[in-house]
Amino acid sequence: MERLQKVLARRGVASRRKSEEYIAAGRVAVNGEIVRELGTKVDPDKDLITVDGQATAKAQLVYLAFHKPLYCITSKSDPQGRPTIMDFLPPAYQELHPVGRLDWNTEGLLLLTNDGELTFKITHPSYEIEKTYLVWTETGVGKKELEKLAGGINLEDGPTSPGRARLIEPGLIELTIHEGRNRQVRRMMGSLNLPVKRLQRISLGPIELKDLSPGKFRKLTQKEINNLKKGSSS
Repeated sequence: MERLQKVLARRGVASRRKSEEYIAAGRVAVNGEIVRELGTKVDPDKDLITVDGQATAKAQLVYLAFHKPLYCITSKSDPQGRPTIMDFLPPAYQELHPVGRLDWNTEGLLLLTNDGELTFKITHPSYEIEKTYLVWTETGVGKKELEKLAGGINLEDGPTSPGRARLIEPGLIELTIHEGRNRQVRRMMGSLNLPVKRLQRISLGPIELKDLSPGKFRKLTQKEINNLKKGSSS
């Protein structure tokens, strides 16, 4: 027996949090009976689970690594008509959802999937999934700044957790964090008076961007998927 919202997420209906909203709103039925209690447990192999009257089924789960280009938004659509990540994906992958987000002017690795349970695990702060960025700055970065970036920066919404920072060459650092606050890297750099010229995410947990070109995608290997589910960086 499993929690209903977990089954819905695994079947690709929605993320676990969104599935909980569906349940609370009375949109989910088990064997014909509306269920509103979030702790409800079901047998996914025997119970008929419907959402808005439509039966759910075990989804064929898809996992993509995508190189988000500059100047597009991490969204399925945009009322302002700006380019979105979906403009780069074929019709077969239009129903996938992004795992987290990257800003309009940030490029790099973005995962897309229909696995709501894994999305929850990667994006929830308690799992502390590492994210590594290359940060190009307009001014040089010294040892003092690197120590502050690694040790934690006091931002307006509280101090950041410790991470790792190393200088690759003058004006270019590699920064690893495990939080996902809004514009966190740019705000951390800004607090040290280090304007960012370019920002690229190169890894998320065990998944690396490597030589994937902007606007291109690839399917994750089974080993990568297994490592993601284990929370492993090996």
